[in-house]
Amino acid sequence: MKYYNYENFKNDTNKLIKKVRPLEFEMIVGIARGGLTLAHSMAEGLDIREVQTLRTELYDKTCKREELSIFDSCKFDGEKRVLVVDDIADSGETLDAIMKHLKSKYSDIEFTSAALFYKKTSIYEPDFWINEANEWVEFFWEKDFKEG
Repeated sequence: MKYYNYENFKNDTNKLIKKVRPLEFEMIVGIARGGLTLAHSMAEGLDIREVQTLRTELYDKTCKREELSIFDSCKFDGEKRVLVVDDIADSGETLDAIMKHLKSKYSDIEFTSAALFYKKTSIYEPDFWINEANEWVEFFWEKDFKEG
């Protein structure tokens, strides 16, 4: 297991911001929960006020469901370029399903994906990513705010 601390997050998020800045996105959609910290941080770095979120469910506690559920309450108001962010493309099922969902539901918008980590075994490769994950990544927000 690899612990991913704030300092690494800050440095990698700045690298990701530099990579995507030329595309001049108008909105960021963060995938809850893992993508929310990244979405907020990138929005600050890119000076994007329009940040929205969507949520997925693939597990009931420890039991994997047959199908991924997407809870999409995003409201697009003329945006043409939207950045979709998550912390990691692990299996890739979440990002793959979300990108297909968004592209089919909002076909007039250009969606681009970004993540801090990408596993080569993932079924979906984000358009932008910083680190290749070879083991389980434990993010600082998953550990540092729990009691004991």
